[in-house]
Amino acid sequence: MFHWLEKRPFLFAVGVFVTIAFAGLIEILPDFAKASRPVIGTKPYSVLELAGRHVYIKNSCNACHSQLIRPFKAETDRYGHYSLSGEYAYDRPFLWGSKRTGPDLMRVGNYRTTDWHEHHMKNPASVVPGSIMPGYPWMFTNAADIDTAYAEMLTVKNVFNVPYNKPIPTKDGGTVTVKLPDTLDGAKAEALKEAKAVAADMKSKEVKDMVARGEIPEIVALIAYLNSLK
Repeated sequence: MFHWLEKRPFLFAVGVFVTIAFAGLIEILPDFAKASRPVIGTKPYSVLELAGRHVYIKNSCNACHSQLIRPFKAETDRYGHYSLSGEYAYDRPFLWGSKRTGPDLMRVGNYRTTDWHEHHMKNPASVVPGSIMPGYPWMFTNAADIDTAYAEMLTVKNVFNVPYNKPIPTKDGGTVTVKLPDTLDGAKAEALKEAKAVAADMKSKEVKDMVARGEIPEIVALIAYLNSLK
C-alpha cells in the first residue's frame, strides 16, 4: 500500500491533506459546542479581582501553579470537576500552565478561605508543612494597581464586548451583574468596598489599617482573585 502511494505523489498529497484536515476539524468543532461557551456561573472579573490577577502574574504564581483540571479521575477527585473551555471566556491571557510545583488552583475558591491564603502567602510552611514555596511578605505592604485593572476593564469591554453591567446567569438560577464604574475614582471606590469585605476576614492588623486608610494592599487584591476561582 505504501509503495503504491509513494509512486503516486498527487494521491499521496491528497491523502495527507485529508488526514490533516480531518484532524483539524476534530480540534475545531468542539469550540462550537455548548460546553465550550461561557458556562453558567462564569462572570467577568471585578476591578479588585483583576488587580489581584495582575499581582498573581507579576509574582509568577503561574510558573508553579496550573489552572487546568484535566478529565481524569485522579484530577477530579483532588481538584473537582474538570475544566471547561467556556470557563476561560474572560481570561486574557489564560493561565492554564503545565508545571505543578504546587497544586492546581482552578477551583481553589471552593476549598480555601481568606485567612488560609493570608497565612499561606506570608509563611507557606505554617499551613503546609514541608512546603518549598517562598513567602511573599511585600504583598502585605505594596499597594495594588487599581489604575491598570480599571484600564483593562475598559479595554475588554470595548474591544471584546465583555458583558459588564449586564445580568449574567448564576448556578442557582439567579443572575449577577459585575459593575463597570464610570470613572477611575468610581473604580477605586468599588475596589475599596470589595477590599474591606476581604480584609474583614483577615488577621493582619497592618492590612486592616491600610484598608481603613483607603489603601489596598496587593495581598487583599490577590485573595479576592483567588476566592473568585470556583
